[in-house]
Amino acid sequence: MIAQQLVKIVGEGVKHLYGQEPGTGLPGLEKTKKEIPGDFTIVVFPLVRFSRKSPETTAREIGEYLLETVPEIASFNVIKGFLNLVLKDDFWLEFLNQARRQKKFGCLKPRHEDPIIVEYSSPNTNKPLHLGHIRNNLLGHSLSEILKANGHRVIRVNLVNDRGIHICKSMLAYMKWGNGETPLSAGMKGDHLIGKYYVLFNQYFKTEVHDLMEKGLTEEEAEKQAPLIREAREILRKWEAKDPETRDLWKKMNDWVYEGFNETYRNLGITFDKTYYESNTYLLGKELVQKGLDAEILKEKEDGSVWADLREEGLDEKLLLRSDGTSVYMTQDLGTAQSRYETFHPSSMIYVVGNEQNYHFDVLRLILKKLGKSYADHVFHCSYGMVELPEGKMKSREGTVVDADALMEEMYATAETTTRELGKADEMEPSEARELFHAIGMGALKYFILKVDPKKNMLFDPRESIDFNGNTGPFIQYTHARIHSLLRRAALTGLDLSSNVNSSLTLLPLEKEILKKLYLFPEAVQQAGDELSPAIIANYVYDLAKGFNQFYQEIPVLKEEDPEKLLLRLALTQLTGLAIRQAMVLLGIQVPTRM
Repeated sequence: MIAQQLVKIVGEGVKHLYGQEPGTGLPGLEKTKKEIPGDFTIVVFPLVRFSRKSPETTAREIGEYLLETVPEIASFNVIKGFLNLVLKDDFWLEFLNQARRQKKFGCLKPRHEDPIIVEYSSPNTNKPLHLGHIRNNLLGHSLSEILKANGHRVIRVNLVNDRGIHICKSMLAYMKWGNGETPLSAGMKGDHLIGKYYVLFNQYFKTEVHDLMEKGLTEEEAEKQAPLIREAREILRKWEAKDPETRDLWKKMNDWVYEGFNETYRNLGITFDKTYYESNTYLLGKELVQKGLDAEILKEKEDGSVWADLREEGLDEKLLLRSDGTSVYMTQDLGTAQSRYETFHPSSMIYVVGNEQNYHFDVLRLILKKLGKSYADHVFHCSYGMVELPEGKMKSREGTVVDADALMEEMYATAETTTRELGKADEMEPSEARELFHAIGMGALKYFILKVDPKKNMLFDPRESIDFNGNTGPFIQYTHARIHSLLRRAALTGLDLSSNVNSSLTLLPLEKEILKKLYLFPEAVQQAGDELSPAIIANYVYDLAKGFNQFYQEIPVLKEEDPEKLLLRLALTQLTGLAIRQAMVLLGIQVPTRM
């Protein structure tokens, strides 16, 4: 990239002009503001300490040095302490010719290094996936694709929380009120059926708590003494004791849930390389805890519970094993981390989990360090904000969550209605139209969620996400379809699009503007990987699509009579389509070629 070259030459210029080594004190390059002539801008204020001259004089002297030294620079201008560089047209045209020959424009070559593990989804088998899970899955999938585009080997994993007290609540409710109901007899997906019983448990449990509080117990006392929670704890104890009847029911109900999850994942376009189950990893976690106890790193209290004392690290004590010997979430996360390290020896383990678990991952790293695990510093929590709807916050146990399946059905229906109203599917076969509605609906959902900085909470409004104008997935998809329509018509002219563009042509401002946006695509991919933020890609591709539409509307393409200029504009169109498609792949979004 020329940016790095220019920064290096600026350093050489400082040494040549002022006799000093700037070291790491060199300024970076910025994109020049639209209202100012220039392609890149150098902020020279940090260089004044070397020149001992005014910012304007320093900028002019550095500009003159670059003009003499760098053949790609056509001119420069200085505004206060800002040095604005204008690159020659042939630089941009040579970039266009080279980029079009790259099979994966914007992506780095594979690196020969240990893999990165990305964990996402991590559902509980007591309820179906909901809107919060959708953000989790979309972030995890997109981050995996972005890291792969940066040359990393990525292993996408799912950890299914298939055991624990929450699972036992659904099991108990089914035992009490299920009457042998199955997904088939109920006409429901398995995950929805089990979710129904989880909600049912909590309804009856709240009644029991209320009754006990009426008798004088505090809420905390009532929640511990309610008959239903005691029965659920007994089921958990039996499960860990491998009681055959308990295990059989657990397996049957979980199998129903897995079938439901897999259908949701398919519709959402989500895949994994490996799936872990808490029921397999918690025992390894208990072994690690026992070793820590034997080494006096952890401590056992009088009731038999085991704790990690993190007070010296500024936290508190963390429970690892209950007094009855049953494990907690932290126990299985210790076991899972150890299992992954032994299997893959990853360079890092990234956990895509909501920000309500920030403390959990701080504790996980600290306990792994206490246990002497070398990979503790390789554990990274990719924290993201919650998703809310215009109606407010969602609560699983009260059955007020937005179900993922229902939301995807709504997105499909809205996409169909909007697309038919605009007449964009009039000439399509029914099967092709259905594929288009699915692509638009899912594209709208994915883009709307991924364009938001992962660290921020967000408000998802399905009605706003499907719009063929503005910063939406359908707008970008339609731009891609427009590009393909233009290229199909160009193919009928017999023009050889594989030919190189004449690098001596003079660029129009809008042509150059598109080339500058395309030039920044590899940088956007790298930045998204460094910051673990698909939002960088989403907002880049929207800006590119918006810029192309302005170019398309203001500059004739197929009407151009000069064959060299026609080839230039078609090459620009072609590379823009490639960049849009590549960027949308990184977001997990399909881009139709007809709309």
